[in-house]
Amino acid sequence: MSSGYNYTALKTIWIKECTRFLRIWVQTLVPPAITMTLYFVIFGSIVGERIGEMGGRPYMEFIVPGLIMMSIITNSYSNVASSFFSAKFQRNIEEMLVAPVSTSVIIVGYVGGGLARALIVAVIVTLVSFLFVENVQIHHAGILLLTVILTSTLFSLGGLVNAVFAKTFDDISIVPTFVLTPLTYLGGVFFSIGLLPGIWESVAQFNPVLYMVNAFRYGFLGISDVNITLAMGVIVGFNVLFFVTAYTLLQRGTGIRS
Repeated sequence: MSSGYNYTALKTIWIKECTRFLRIWVQTLVPPAITMTLYFVIFGSIVGERIGEMGGRPYMEFIVPGLIMMSIITNSYSNVASSFFSAKFQRNIEEMLVAPVSTSVIIVGYVGGGLARALIVAVIVTLVSFLFVENVQIHHAGILLLTVILTSTLFSLGGLVNAVFAKTFDDISIVPTFVLTPLTYLGGVFFSIGLLPGIWESVAQFNPVLYMVNAFRYGFLGISDVNITLAMGVIVGFNVLFFVTAYTLLQRGTGIRS
């Protein structure tokens, strides 16, 4: 298929995905702002005053990058998971698969929708943080932006893979509940892993979310519990793995074709 057809298909899917979550913005964009405000009030203002500093920074500043990254992860994942499963449940995804549209274009279109929602939510949460932190400085804008894009892409792909295997709407909530939430809370959002006992600090090194949170925190504050080069390598590696997985599943029609 020509590049012109691919571009038209990609643009159509992306616009559809963006229109979908913008049309119900009260359900997709407002809740993250409210949730993160509560985190800032409880963990930042109340608990943070008793903790003092962490990583050489006031505790409130320390958790800002982690909370933004948490919102990016949950929103990019849920956007694609719910959208793709809805298309599969309504059986209109089959029309897309038999159309002269490449599998890569379909994947990039859905991921683009998840990325758009994640970026908007990230901006909203950042603006909310200004209400609690006076000086939100950016140490390395390039790493900051790259981490946001790669992390959102990764969890958008994860949401797509989850939706492929899901058979009911309840199935798309299993991974966020039993996988994403534990990994996020143990990924250094609220604490430095240097505070963990020796063996648990070693175990934490196998948590991929740890590298995303710390890469993002490095972009904001210039501090990190892990090597930044290693962190970016881990994120890129998981992106490649999940893209190949999603591509293979769609090519085979797993969970779609009877």
